[in-house]
Amino acid sequence: MIYEEREAESIARIVFEDAFQIHNFHRQDDLSSEYLTRLGEIEKRLLSHEPVQYILGLADFYGLKFKVNKHVLIPRQETEELVLWILEEGNKRVQKTEIKVLDIGTGSGCIPITLKKKMPNWKIDALDVSEQTLIIARENAERNNAEINFFQLDILNETLWNDLDEYDIIVSNPPYIPESEEKLMHKNVLEFEPDLALFVADGNPLIFYEKIAQFAVEKLKHCGKLFFETNEFNANQVLQIVDNMNFAEIILKKDLNDKNRMISAEIRII
Repeated sequence: MIYEEREAESIARIVFEDAFQIHNFHRQDDLSSEYLTRLGEIEKRLLSHEPVQYILGLADFYGLKFKVNKHVLIPRQETEELVLWILEEGNKRVQKTEIKVLDIGTGSGCIPITLKKKMPNWKIDALDVSEQTLIIARENAERNNAEINFFQLDILNETLWNDLDEYDIIVSNPPYIPESEEKLMHKNVLEFEPDLALFVADGNPLIFYEKIAQFAVEKLKHCGKLFFETNEFNANQVLQIVDNMNFAEIILKKDLNDKNRMISAEIRII
């Protein structure tokens, strides 16, 4: 069985709502021949393990719709929890006239766009190493009427850091899967989601966390905060990376599935 019953029901709902704009699931009329043909095409691709979001070209995130294709990861529920945490932090900073945010490795743009929709007064930058990825992110910003400053930059290249501003909040959900673990990935991820956003060299799979933490030490403003998305397997290692640098108030937070998923840390000004 490719899909469990509950997952299949969720996929069916997504298909009818996003592909056919059908929201009434108790209707009695038959689908048109055109709809049935399209449904058959979707079913065939689903049976090949292709994620429904890539089939339809759309993904839901925090109540918004995002265009997705092979150049961007599908936004995850865990990332919604990270966004909620950042928004809660933002509500504590209402006394500030301006908050500047940077999202590193923005992908579809789901993090900065959602933050901008919820906090219109924030100034938000977002970067990615891939121009093809940024094309999708810019389309999503336009789709959701969110003003984001997107630019192409490799955060691993320290010589480019001076081109960036200082920020109140820096957030990232970087690649962290060692290339040697590629064979362990599920088919729906391995064959369809972008390698660039998933995998890092075996020699130092946490290199992005290290570099971004170093960057944050240089570029966070007084009392600025760094937010990372992690997974339950690397969270403690990432925590140690941050703890070894110039940060205080370090918090490791679990997601709704009780897995270590997020880290926040405040810059320590000496």
